Amino acid sequence: MSRIAVIPGDGIGVEVTREAVECLRAAAQVGGRPLDLDLLPYGAEHFLKTGETLPVAALDSLRGYDAILLGALGDPRVPDNRHAADILLGLRFKLDLYVNQRPVRLIAERLTPLKGRTTRDIDFVIFRENTEGLYVGMGGIFKKGTPDEIAVQEDINTRKGVERIIRHAFEHARSRGRRRVLMSDKSNALTYGHDLWQRTFREVAPDYPDIEASHLYVDVLAMQMIKDPSQFDVIVTCNMFGDILSDLGAQLQGGLGLAASGNIHPGRTSLFEPVHGSAPKYAGKNVANPMGAVLSAAMMLEEIGYPQEARLLEEAVTGAVIAGRTTRDLGGDLGTRETGDEIRRRILAARGA
Repeated sequence: MSRIAVIPGDGIGVEVTREAVECLRAAAQVGGRPLDLDLLPYGAEHFLKTGETLPVAALDSLRGYDAILLGALGDPRVPDNRHAADILLGLRFKLDLYVNQRPVRLIAERLTPLKGRTTRDIDFVIFRENTEGLYVGMGGIFKKGTPDEIAVQEDINTRKGVERIIRHAFEHARSRGRRRVLMSDKSNALTYGHDLWQRTFREVAPDYPDIEASHLYVDVLAMQMIKDPSQFDVIVTCNMFGDILSDLGAQLQGGLGLAASGNIHPGRTSLFEPVHGSAPKYAGKNVANPMGAVLSAAMMLEEIGYPQEARLLEEAVTGAVIAGRTTRDLGGDLGTRETGDEIRRRILAARGA
């Protein structure tokens, strides 16, 4: 039995995670392989009551789980959101979750803002390096609040970090029957760190002669994603650019309500989350879309060796979207709970199929 740690977090995270957990239980019931789902309290409420974000003992305990399912973090009662940074970025860095995987797949043609595009045109995955770059927090501020203020933010890239995410992108392409890997940087302006990306990509690509390797500067890539998304299979890039491009990709498939992600270290405890944020103003109103959370749970199941159950979740979400049985952001008229019920109904119906 696989053990899953569940951290609902804040705002709508609590609501969408509840639906995802119940969908996981339904898929486990149909598949005949139970899951041990442990609900953990970490988030704004816990921080405000105890002053704890993510204790060292909790981090050690999380390493004993097969995976972590996270809702969303962020609460206006914690103005600097220190708990969110400590929990999410802390888990990414301390568990060395160097792969951020963001699938971009159009389920229904009516959802994309691109004219004339079909589901065959929008089906690719973005791999974002997840533990280096501008997100490591190196830098500082000198003479803060004065006319002479200086702010420095350092972009950290290591050969180890760059090579392992590039190799992961190629391995993913090979294992999934995809034939193209594109690396994106801004080496014409960011001379040193992105020269490392260029050289590493050129050196790794020949190890995968069956995969077509190509490169675009990030500004050109952003334009091409809008102009012709069908040309992409696998994209790999740095932390900052991956963050931006993957949200652009999410909009191509219908918005953040459908956007799933994995923070992964292959073979180790990894973390899966929808990327829409905690959206405090919508919390408790039964309007949030739980599909991103359910699809993140499907990614989690795939990663820990439950492919049949993962497909049950994916097919149930796909069926609900095509039938228009969704929340309002996707054109339906259901609430969060009702959308979760619809997905679970479809999962359980597969038992008799």
